[in-house]
Amino acid sequence: MSWTPRRSPIRPFIALACFVFAGALWAMDTPVPLLPESCEVALATSAAPAHLRADATVYALEREGYRVVREGSNGFTCIVNRDHPRVLKPTCFDREGDTTIVPKILYFGQKLMAGESVETIRETVNRGFEDGTFVSPQRSGVAYMLSRYNRPFNPATDELGWFPPHVMFYAPDLVGDDIGFSMAAWHENQSLPFIGYQGPHGYMIMISDDGTPRTFDDLPTCPAWVHHETGKGAVTTDEATPSTGKK
Repeated sequence: MSWTPRRSPIRPFIALACFVFAGALWAMDTPVPLLPESCEVALATSAAPAHLRADATVYALEREGYRVVREGSNGFTCIVNRDHPRVLKPTCFDREGDTTIVPKILYFGQKLMAGESVETIRETVNRGFEDGTFVSPQRSGVAYMLSRYNRPFNPATDELGWFPPHVMFYAPDLVGDDIGFSMAAWHENQSLPFIGYQGPHGYMIMISDDGTPRTFDDLPTCPAWVHHETGKGAVTTDEATPSTGKK
């Protein structure tokens, strides 16, 4: 069965991203919906370039937290990041990300499944970065998010939405001026990089969307809500600004 959702302009995608980049805190009592293992593996590995998928380590979220369901051999780790009960963020990290970022994701998943609120977990994670329990990437590297099924949650609209395939490079403390960011140029060419999660955990992000439509055949073992265009109707926000801050 094939299904092609309405493709939204890029601005709503960036608007949705900016809610995430701002680090908004919210707490919900929503249970965390678990996925069939086959679905989670397919979703996690869809974040990576095709040539890296077969040999990557893969995690799946279960009732007690994340578990390694496949040991890899190429140094990449694929996981569906769940930093809110309703989000799906398939990401494939290199060795640096596996060492520095994946431990935070594993902790978040464990506490989320234990019933702790998102706000409480985020506060604990922030303290963990301050006291050295968690560390930011120590060198440049890459986190692939090439899946067409990135499902961030927009707290302003109470909706799941889509964020396009993209690649993220670790860029602690960089701002737009450091990479010559120009809003006018970005509107002309939205494949140009911009800075997200500005600060010590920042990324330089490049959209990598070839326009391939989503279909049910991509993830045939996944439940319907993974494929739905939004959680509650269309995403309506249509303006946003990637990071342009100065040091």
